[in-house]
Amino acid sequence: MKTRTWGGIALASVLALAAGSATAAFPERPITLIVPWGAGGGTDATARIIGSIMEKELGKPVNVINRSGGNGVVGHQAMASAKPDGYTLGMATVEITMMHHMGLTDLSPDAYTPLALMNFDPSAITVSADSPFGSIKDLLAFARDNPGKLKASGDGEGGVWHLALAGMLSDQGIAPDAVRFVPSDGASPGLLELVAGGVDIVPASLPEARAMIDNGKAKTLVIMDKTPSGLYPDIPTLAAETGSDWTMGAWRGIVAPKGLPADVAARLEAVLDKINHSQEYKDFMDQQGYGIVWADGADFGAFMAKADADMGAVMGQVGLAKD
Repeated sequence: MKTRTWGGIALASVLALAAGSATAAFPERPITLIVPWGAGGGTDATARIIGSIMEKELGKPVNVINRSGGNGVVGHQAMASAKPDGYTLGMATVEITMMHHMGLTDLSPDAYTPLALMNFDPSAITVSADSPFGSIKDLLAFARDNPGKLKASGDGEGGVWHLALAGMLSDQGIAPDAVRFVPSDGASPGLLELVAGGVDIVPASLPEARAMIDNGKAKTLVIMDKTPSGLYPDIPTLAAETGSDWTMGAWRGIVAPKGLPADVAARLEAVLDKINHSQEYKDFMDQQGYGIVWADGADFGAFMAKADADMGAVMGQVGLAKD
């Protein structure tokens, strides 16, 4: 009995050491971080700074891959379909709470292991520098009296910026389709189309419009938030201009495929927590004007579940939900 007991203890110790070694060994090879939108936008920039710092923390390359298309479906599907081993991660965006309501995919937040919420940016309404609209009131009055004459762009149809615009119009008693929406592969090409004269409005975040604003090629009429932007404090809020409580914005967080082992999830959460609270991340995000938020895996999961329910309700109100 004594021999068998000591043998059992020895075996348990070996297994425990092996398990500890396996956990400590992660990662053993490069990690892929999937971005479901094109290069040049806020999601891409945020993913790349996170990936850059993650490389230093983990000691392995983190390769950021853009998998755009299908209004975000292509990239989000790639995240969900990967092996849940920690070597393929993704930057999930607000669209994951919207796409299935539109009938574009069966994907929902339940398809992932949430790791960390990292960013939130409210929508703003930007027009070209030579636009005849000097205020959001001017633009809304024109849209109300001239349905179909204005065009907007900034993401795919039913994307967060499209929904931000549609919801604002609906909130002001204007038909959501009074402004025609031209789908694009993110804010960056939408803003290029704005400057070229192809569209009249881009509903997108201020950081995404920053280059055009600073170069004098565009101007922002309003921000859809309860407080002014730290980046451009002189831009009025929608509430101040119209009395509306409508707010909408984009959030970004890191996820893994569903079924990620708990020890790997804990390791990645700890690294992302360190990144989110690092001076390097803060300096970059502040420089770009991106909003920093933090939620760990459990809280991020709860956040996405609530956002999914809220988005379904809002999309139904503006006629975009099909489920």
